Amino acid sequence: MSAASHSAPGGLAAWRERWINWRNRVVADPRFQRWAAVSPLTRPIAQKRAKALFDLCAGFVYSQILLACVRLGLFEMLAAGPLDAGEIAARLNLPPGAAERLLRAAASLDLLRELPAGRFALDDLGAAMLGNPSVAAFVEHHALLYDDLRDPVALLRGETTTRLSEFWPYAKNRSGDEATSDAYSDLMARSQKLIAEDVLDAYSFDRHACLLDIGGGEGAFVGAVAARHPALRLKLFDLPPVADRARRMLDARGLSRVEVRGGSFLSDPPPAGADIVTLIRVLHDHDDQTALAALRAARAALPPGGTLLVAEPMAEAPGAPAMGDAYFGFYLLAMGSGRARRKHELSQLLQGAGFTGVRFLKSPRPLFASVLVARHV
Repeated sequence: MSAASHSAPGGLAAWRERWINWRNRVVADPRFQRWAAVSPLTRPIAQKRAKALFDLCAGFVYSQILLACVRLGLFEMLAAGPLDAGEIAARLNLPPGAAERLLRAAASLDLLRELPAGRFALDDLGAAMLGNPSVAAFVEHHALLYDDLRDPVALLRGETTTRLSEFWPYAKNRSGDEATSDAYSDLMARSQKLIAEDVLDAYSFDRHACLLDIGGGEGAFVGAVAARHPALRLKLFDLPPVADRARRMLDARGLSRVEVRGGSFLSDPPPAGADIVTLIRVLHDHDDQTALAALRAARAALPPGGTLLVAEPMAEAPGAPAMGDAYFGFYLLAMGSGRARRKHELSQLLQGAGFTGVRFLKSPRPLFASVLVARHV
């Protein structure tokens, strides 16, 4: 249904729209903006909104400052303690003025902290970067996204060939060669470990005998499950080049007991025998029809009464409303497939695939992934 076909709202909704239109006309008036900036009652609000608008304009610059810090290894350099700006410049092979510019920029973003006598230390966000090496991998990876976003209007109109669609070949239902599969499998594995711990904290697998991870990559999730539940039988299913890599990686970690099978859930049945199937950050990469095919494949692999567990970044995540619709909205557009969904949209997909009893669990960090379970009946 097109936007033009919607009827005009009535009742309270109509009054709300009129109020919003009136407010917007007032806020857009330069005379009101000048008054709000000097009035003691409205000055703090005006300043906060001005900063928020400036941050939107400057966001790309901020992310490039972070990229410079990551590429130069600045956070690792300061892990042992504060250093003098001159020593940092020498170690980074930067002119002193350029190093000072970077250090102060990073300090303004709470990545570093400027100390007396021209010394710099890690601040909260810089220290957090050290504790989450997967974030640094994605900071580097985002160079592809920024290139694709150079002309966002052309991207929205489908007039560009994006680098992200080449990096993630399965977005276009292509398996890709071994080198391509290795690149995206490695990136996913780096971030999967953090998600795995959150899933394991949100849901106990003690009640299950066998787990099948569909779209399991190189085995980061099943490896984390194996560490906590050594008696649980484990299976992994992914595209053949990815499955081959998973077999090598799992064998190297002493996890040859994991059964690995290559195939596509669009055409090949996943292995049977599991009483729980997991889809960890799989559905949001795909449009509804392909996501529905993944869910139907999961249902086919389960016995009646079996459990499905889904971990997904979602739209309207608590505390991070822009993550789903803004970040993932445009990332997945550049990738060529998928979207972050709201709770009711995921519930509808699961019900359409034949699952019931959908429950959303309390996730430690819903910014990274929300966790839900459902049953096959």
